[in-house]
Amino acid sequence: MRFLFVHGTGVRRARHDRLFALVGERLTARFPDAAVDSCYWGDRFGATLGSGGRSVPGLKPAAGAAPHPSDGIDAETAEWALLLADPLCELRVLAEAGWPSGAGGGAGAWDDAVEDDPFAMPGVQPAGTRVLATLAGLPPAPPHPGDELAALLHGTGLAADFPAALEAAARSAEAARAAERATGDPQARELATALARAVAAGALAAAGAEADCTGAERDRLVELLTTRLGGDARVPGARAAAFLGRLALRVTTQPLLNARRGSLTAGATPALGDILRYQARGHELREFLHARIAADPGPTVLIGHSLGGIALVDLLALAAARGEAVPGAELLVTVGSQAPFLYELGALTALEAGAKLPYGFPRWLNVYDRQDVLSYLAAPVFPGDPRVTDHEIASRQPFPACHSAYWKQDALYERIEQAVAEAEIG
Repeated sequence: MRFLFVHGTGVRRARHDRLFALVGERLTARFPDAAVDSCYWGDRFGATLGSGGRSVPGLKPAAGAAPHPSDGIDAETAEWALLLADPLCELRVLAEAGWPSGAGGGAGAWDDAVEDDPFAMPGVQPAGTRVLATLAGLPPAPPHPGDELAALLHGTGLAADFPAALEAAARSAEAARAAERATGDPQARELATALARAVAAGALAAAGAEADCTGAERDRLVELLTTRLGGDARVPGARAAAFLGRLALRVTTQPLLNARRGSLTAGATPALGDILRYQARGHELREFLHARIAADPGPTVLIGHSLGGIALVDLLALAAARGEAVPGAELLVTVGSQAPFLYELGALTALEAGAKLPYGFPRWLNVYDRQDVLSYLAAPVFPGDPRVTDHEIASRQPFPACHSAYWKQDALYERIEQAVAEAEIG
């Protein structure tokens, strides 16, 4: 009897050698008379960036090309990422910090508080309060079909979420407090911009993936709303926007992702790329596995981790369907594998969703961990098939650590030993 270990996605030589040393040691301890071998495929059939990553913006610029503005930190994108996470954050800044006395909306230092204007005429509303009242009086949907704002909301998919976003901004305590502190026209104009941005961000956040809105359309939406509130969106609110921009660059991840896109893509290529390559050219790996298994006709226990398990299920099912069972394959053990999920999606190469495992497919022990989001149940999607058994392992590790933690669990090898005995492999 022999064991053949097939590693998973993203594994390359150094990682494979460490992993197989552990698996081989544990299997040999329980099966001292068995041969324990590995089928390393990472270098030969794994994914690489064939053109050196030239498809990734920022990773490999063309010779002589000037840096693109988006290659670095994008303050505007970071700012809107913060607004989408908290549409009222800019209003909150104005509500808490206000404007310094006599400020004209410039970007100077802020006072901790602003006293009421001693020269304000009795009975006259502060300028900010009038802006907020105008916002509250806007119709939840523009009344005229030819209205540019109405057309823009419908064209971007924001029409359904606009009324709630409008009401949330108009009724917020942050807006009320900011309006009280905006005692002059310059502050009121900045408040109008902040309110318009809050409404736009609220609608965008609520719509989520259903929104179909470009940056230019978003900016035009803010401009139209600001104009209706008596402001001028073409002159950004320097005070709150300057603070928000600095804060956004600190707390949002998009600038970091933009700056590091090249290294992140290159780092993710082995893991994600192996899966995509297998989906396109999996026959190459399956032929390699078949040759390795058939090289020794003795009874073989196949152990496949993650993508390795997918490849083995495909190989065994395809061979059995042709009436050409893989020689010596007596037991399949998949560990942390996505094969059952791909089958249920109809994305498994060997089997359409709902199809039964073919005659000649060996016993199948599928090991999973509830914390491992890359592991799935096999028995429920092949109901009534006595060949298929699931077994749960609890590593008590969060994902992604649990996806590799199986191999140090004694319970895994105990269950494999039990499955070998049940299959009467000697």
